[in-house]
Amino acid sequence: MSMSMSMSMSSSSSSSLSNPPTLTLRNGLKHPVIGFGTYKVGVIPASASSAVASGGPNAVERTAEECVSDALDVGYRFIECAQFYANESEVGKAIAKSGVERTDLFICSKVWTTTIEQGPQAIEEQLKKTLADLGTDYVDLYLIHWPVPGKHVEAYKTLEKLADQGKIKGIGVSNYAWEDYLELKENGVKNLPLVNQIEINPFLYRKNTIAKFADEGVVLQSYRSLRDGKAFDDPTILKIAESHGRSAAQILGRWCVQKGFVYIPKSVKKERMVENSKVFDFELTEAEMNELDSLTTPDAIETFVSLYRKCVNRDTSKDGTLDGVKMTITGD
Repeated sequence: MSMSMSMSMSSSSSSSLSNPPTLTLRNGLKHPVIGFGTYKVGVIPASASSAVASGGPNAVERTAEECVSDALDVGYRFIECAQFYANESEVGKAIAKSGVERTDLFICSKVWTTTIEQGPQAIEEQLKKTLADLGTDYVDLYLIHWPVPGKHVEAYKTLEKLADQGKIKGIGVSNYAWEDYLELKENGVKNLPLVNQIEINPFLYRKNTIAKFADEGVVLQSYRSLRDGKAFDDPTILKIAESHGRSAAQILGRWCVQKGFVYIPKSVKKERMVENSKVFDFELTEAEMNELDSLTTPDAIETFVSLYRKCVNRDTSKDGTLDGVKMTITGD
């Protein structure tokens, strides 16, 4: 069963990229089902694998300001940001220059592991910096980027207090396993996450985990929806793309929104931004959806679990260790 069957999705006959369908979050907030991701846009963060391999953070093809300006011009109104992405000031410049009203934007940011480890005051200061960099008084969503062992529950409760001050419209999490979510519940969190941002695509479709979060009313934001282009030559994807006269990216994107997930494609090329967005004017058949659903292998689940263990302590004082890491999580 797709998440869209258990959540309110609304759209109008004139639906477009600047007026996309929305999912209604548990607190009534309308969340666009498509957004523009800014990871590795303009800069590669210092501890990203590609930066580590090349010896440090790199400027990439175009600045984040240029790319986000293009995305806003194309019509994207949900902008997905993070402290870790190291480009929020550039994103803010693009927003300021765009002339788009703040009320027409939906902005999400995330607080990084280093700040989470440092505690409530550091988190509050980081949110102030994020708001200043983005040029706004509030973010629509603010997420815990990784469930830092021994620290993420306190961090989440800090976000609850900041939300009471009006600086955050909604609180969510990212990269949370089901067991991390249960840890929040078991420790007295009152306002449970509205969203969980995790990798979701046909090659990492964790049906059991997704169903558990859907049953709790948690909307799933999908990152790596397009698998960084690494699946564009997959025979199944190409076959379905050909049958619809569409690109591989559009098939992956359509699968995502048809499942009821929030789709967050990213590109530094304006023509690709347009291409990635064209997912609302066709539909995949049930047989095609089932075929795509079956592309996740046991190896993919094992790789995910290994990555989770590696990343929850990333950039903290415990980086490189498994100190506090949950060794048994729901993988599928």
